[in-house]
Formats: sequence, C-alpha cells, structure tokens
Amino acid sequence: MSDASQKKLRQMLEMLIMLTNKYGRSKASLAEYFSISIKTVERYLETYREVGFIIDKLDADFFRINKENSEYKDLSELLHFSEDESEILTKAIDSIDTTTELKEQLKKKLYSVYNFDRVATPLAKKHNRNIIEIVSEAIEAKKQVILLNYSSANSQNIRDRLVEPFNFTHNFTAVWAYECDTMTNKTFKIDRISKIQIQESSYCFEEKHKKNELDVFRMSSNHKIEIKLIMTIKAYNLLIEEFPRAEKFTKKIKNNKYEFLTTIADMKGVGRFIMGLPEDVEIVFPQELKNYVVSIMRKGIENFD
Repeated sequence: MSDASQKKLRQMLEMLIMLTNKYGRSKASLAEYFSISIKTVERYLETYREVGFIIDKLDADFFRINKENSEYKDLSELLHFSEDESEILTKAIDSIDTTTELKEQLKKKLYSVYNFDRVATPLAKKHNRNIIEIVSEAIEAKKQVILLNYSSANSQNIRDRLVEPFNFTHNFTAVWAYECDTMTNKTFKIDRISKIQIQESSYCFEEKHKKNELDVFRMSSNHKIEIKLIMTIKAYNLLIEEFPRAEKFTKKIKNNKYEFLTTIADMKGVGRFIMGLPEDVEIVFPQELKNYVVSIMRKGIENFD
C-alpha cells in the first residue's frame, strides 16, 4: 500500500471514530482537523453509508454515526470501551508495577483514542463525572458556560464566572477556558466547580483561546522562572513520586545529592514542595524564590503565635 493510500485509510478510520461521538462533528470541523476539503469529507461520509453505516444529521451541520441502526453495529461498538471496561482497564493500569509516568502515558493514550463521554467520565472521580460531561458538551458545541460559585485558590473568593472552555488538562483534573471578564486563558479545577450551566451564546473569543504550558508542578502562567535546587535522596524520591515529569530535569551529583534545574511558571507549586522538606532542599537560585519561601514560612509561624 502506498503512503498516500495509508494516509487516506488512517484518516477515514480516525474520522469514523470521531463520528461515533454522541455530539457528532461538523463537516467544517472535520475538514479543518484533517486538513482536507469539505468535498473530501462528503466523499468519506458517502463511503461510510455505502458499507452500511447510517449517518444522522443533527442540529446545524453536525453529523454522527447511528450506532443503533447501522448494519455494522458491532463494529461501531468496537470503537469504544464501555464504562465498565474503561474502569477495569484503568484499575489494571494502576496495578502495573512500573513508574507513575508510564501509567499516566497509558491513560493518556486511552483519552486520546476514545471520546470524552465514554472514557473520561468513568476515569474521573465519581462526583466530577457530570461536570466533565457538561464541559465536553460545551466544547463540542463551542458554547460559553457559567461556572457557578467557583472557588478560586488564587483570588480567595467564590463567584460565578463566564468562560469559554476549549480543552482539558492531563487526566481531566482541570479545564482550559477563556475567562470573558478578565480576558485571560486559565485552568479551572474540576473539583472546584460546584455547578455549571451551558449558555445559548457561542464562543466570542475563539481566536484568543490558548493553552499555557504546565510546568512540572502543574502550574501555568505567561511567566518563566529558572530555578536550581540541590536535594537529598529523600527529597529527590518524593519529588519524582509526586511530580514524575521532574525526573528529566534532575541529575545526581557528589555526596549523594541531586541537582534539579528547570523553568517554572509560578512559585506556588515549587514553594509548597520546598516548605514540606526545608531540611532536604537547598535553593541555589533565584533569590526571588528564597524570598518567597521565607515570607510564606514567616506568615505560617505568625499564625501559630
């Protein structure tokens, strides 16, 4: 099979999987995703119909595979795990005697191959499943949502927030969204969303949607701060266990110590780690980080006076 034929076959299979999502896909979004013309999308849809799949047209220009009435219903069922299957697979991955990083990679592959409504939900905490489903629906439909009574750790307040959700973070612990009143892209923790409402209004700021890269402590911002720490074996082991991505930024040096050199987005994440192990971590630079840790620890001592 030629490279062109392989590429076409892969596109058709990937598109078939995407069309089994209960929210469907539009011709325009499929054409953009695969970098093909809308006419090519229409030809693929016709091919699916010819081999026995029934294509339903939803609202506007959205299409999906009808899995109940298609001639090859069993094939369409193979494109997904059931909720029970997803949960069993997740438990099996967690039981593997290997690194946390590898387990997370396996889970990430599950998320990327299958759709939010059939995989992400069972893999999340039970009380978060409904929130993830609603956010997924809003992302698919490109709708604004209101996060009711959202509790912010940064601003220390609880209020409603009008946002445009556009992606999830790793493991679906948070959602990337554009906050309309502050005009900034932020992550909102799923755990802190008590209730969510999908609005009639569609995206107004889609061109401004942008994910900031998360640092190894899972913090994000537009700032980049280079840090260097020297750690004992104890601190190194705890760092790698809690933040697996940090391993590639560490190296063993003399006297059984470890050097950790990386760039962070915010001092809060690394600060919490250092304050938990003050005798096992030395801050080499920057001075700004030293000042931050000393300031927070002094405030903590004052609270106990």
